[in-house]
Formats: sequence, structure tokens, C-alpha cells
Amino acid sequence: MTDSAGRAPAEPAGTGDGADDDNDAGTAASRPNRGHHWLRWTALGTSVVVLAAAGVGWWFYKKLDGNIRTDTTTAAELRTYEKERPTPIVLDAKNILLIGSDTRSGEGNGKYGQDDGGSQRSDTTILLHLAADRQSATAVSLPRDLMVDVPSCRKPDGTRSTAQFAQFNWAFQFGGAACTIRTVEKLTGIRIDHHMVIDFTGFKDVVDAVDGVEVCLKEPVDDVQALLRLPAGTQTLDGEQALGFVRARHGIGDGSDTQRMERQQRFLGALFKKVRSNGVLLNPTRLYPVLDAATKSLTTDPGLSTLTDLYELARSMQSVPTEKVQFMTVPRQPYSADPNRDELVEPDAENLFERLREDEPVSISPPPTGSGTESPKGTEDAKGSGTDRNSPTPTTAPSTDPSPGSTPTFEGSNAAAGLCE
Repeated sequence: MTDSAGRAPAEPAGTGDGADDDNDAGTAASRPNRGHHWLRWTALGTSVVVLAAAGVGWWFYKKLDGNIRTDTTTAAELRTYEKERPTPIVLDAKNILLIGSDTRSGEGNGKYGQDDGGSQRSDTTILLHLAADRQSATAVSLPRDLMVDVPSCRKPDGTRSTAQFAQFNWAFQFGGAACTIRTVEKLTGIRIDHHMVIDFTGFKDVVDAVDGVEVCLKEPVDDVQALLRLPAGTQTLDGEQALGFVRARHGIGDGSDTQRMERQQRFLGALFKKVRSNGVLLNPTRLYPVLDAATKSLTTDPGLSTLTDLYELARSMQSVPTEKVQFMTVPRQPYSADPNRDELVEPDAENLFERLREDEPVSISPPPTGSGTESPKGTEDAKGSGTDRNSPTPTTAPSTDPSPGSTPTFEGSNAAAGLCE
């Protein structure tokens, strides 16, 4: 509509350019809303990722935690004999009995021998002492043929064995871990705080999980009983080969249990060193298989029956210098009544046990050349010297006669040396 002059009438207030301003204001107001939407979606996505990660982490934790078998029977049996057990002297120190079971029952174990109804045997037993300040760890091998006082123990069928003077590994066969622990405590006067039992399959899986362990052999090895055949030279053993390597008694070295235990100690030192390396501990894709293999193979007392318990134990050992992770065999010699068995060398053995009870330091030095042990590079020379059971010479004893107040030195090795260094 126009006025008489043909001009359009003036637009009312609040229209025209003012309306454009209002539209601009509305558009500007919508921009923060879209920004808020993006923030909300980002927060929601982050929450989903965090929850998913937490769920996966929880699943892994529960799986690993569920792998561990808890031995409540041993704990109950030991409570029955609490009055006869040693009293701990240094509370922050820990003494853990590691038992390698060579039972042939279970999947994959039958090829190492006939399963005679699932009977238990302790192929390897190691007393591990962790110092209260966690600045040293001493692993003492106890020979399976050592003659000791084995107490009357409860058998799996509910009957009781007769207390007797017998070879050490009979204790595990009679009454499992409880009987072995009571035998060790009677022998050493050391209170056992925890125990772990590991079987053949578990050991193999742990070695495979760290991609094997390197060994050095001067001569080829051919041991039918241990299912082991290796060429001479440097090589990395997988789990199956490693099991044969630590079990072998024929076709390697002088065939003595002395060299077999020393070989086990050096291999465990090399395995410990590799597990502690950054390539395993800081790599989740490599660490998980190690944890999975280790937890699947373990039977422990209730005090170490959760992943948290084992983690705290492992974390407490992180501060132990590798060269202070020491391995040795209890001082012993051929048993006077039967050279195919062992007896303790006294007072050397008691001196060692007292040091561990009191949490006092123990020094380790390599055995002298020609002692019958394997060389630092895992060679099998000096056969028979010093390890003949018919020899009256002690196979493991302090290398010095310590004066009062000094630290005694025993023959042994440490984890820093490995097997090829």
C-alpha cells in the first residue's frame, strides 16, 4: 500500500534491520548449544572408553586371580601343630618354601613318567629368604636325597605315616606341603611363612611366556630320560627344553644331583633376570602371558592366594639388586651309611640356618675351579671332581672360616650372572 504520493508507508518500529539483528542474535545463541552438544558427546565417549578399559582390566584381573589354586588343607594341618612350630624372630623378613612337584598326573605330564595314581613327589625344594629390608634374597636348595627326621604326617587317605629318619622328598609324598613344611622347620628352626607348589606344565609355560632363556653348552646333551637333546653352543631354550635342562641327570655333566641343583639355580637366576627386564615388565602384551602362565601353575597358601597378594610380594622384591638374588645349596656331604644319600655338614649348615633365622647377611661366591660344578657359561667340564658321593669331601660349605662378627661366605651364584655371562 502507498500514500497519496505513491510512497510506501514507514515500517513499524521493531521490523526491518532490527529483525535481522534479532536473527543474528538467535543464530549466535545456537552456537554455544552446538558446542555443548559436542562436549557432552566427547565426555560420553570418554566415559565409555574408560568403562570399557576398566571392564577389560577387571576381566583380566579376575581371570588371573581365578587361576591360582588355594591350599587350605595345609593351613589347617599346620594349625594343629602350631605349638611345635618355630617362632618368627624378624617379623618383616619372609621365608617362602618353593616346591617343584614332579607328579605325573595332570594334562601334559604323563610323558615324564608313569602316573601311579597321582602320588606327589617333590623334585625340587627351595627355601627362599627375603630380607626384612628387601635388599637381598637368598634361595637355598634342599637336596631331595638329604637324610632328615620326617615327622608323623597325615596322608591324603586320612591315615598317618610313621615318624622316621628318611630322605627328604618322602615328606611331600607322605603328607604333601604340610609334611614338607614341618620337616623343613624341624631341620632348620626357620618359620615358614608361605609356600608355593609349581608343576611341570607351569614351569614350561612361564619359560615360553618370556620367549625362552639363553644357555651356553660346551658339549652336546643327550638325555633320553629327560627328553632332552641339545647341540653344543649358545642357544635359547623353550619351555619343553628348559624343563629337560633343569631335570637332566644323565648325558649332562657328571650325572650328580649336585650339578643338577646348581643348574636349576643358575637357570632360575637367568629366568628371574629376564622377567625383571623392561622387555617383560613394561610390556603388557608380554607381561600378561607370564602372569597367566605363572598363576595357572601355582598352588599357594591362603596368604598368597590372590593376585593382589602375589603382586605385593613381587613389588617388594623390585628393590632387591639382581646381584643380591643369591642361590646356593645347603652344606651337605655323602651320608656315612649310604653314599647314595646326603647328610648335612655341621656346624656349617646350622651356621647358615642361624643367619637366615636372624636375618643376617650371607655372602655367596662361585665354587672353586675343579669343584665339579658347571662353569659360569654352563659348560659341563671337571666331571666327577668334588661331586662323587663316595668322596668324604663336603660338596657345599663355607669358603672361609668366618671369624666372630664376620659374614660367612658360601658357594653359590647370583641372578646377575645369568647362564652365559
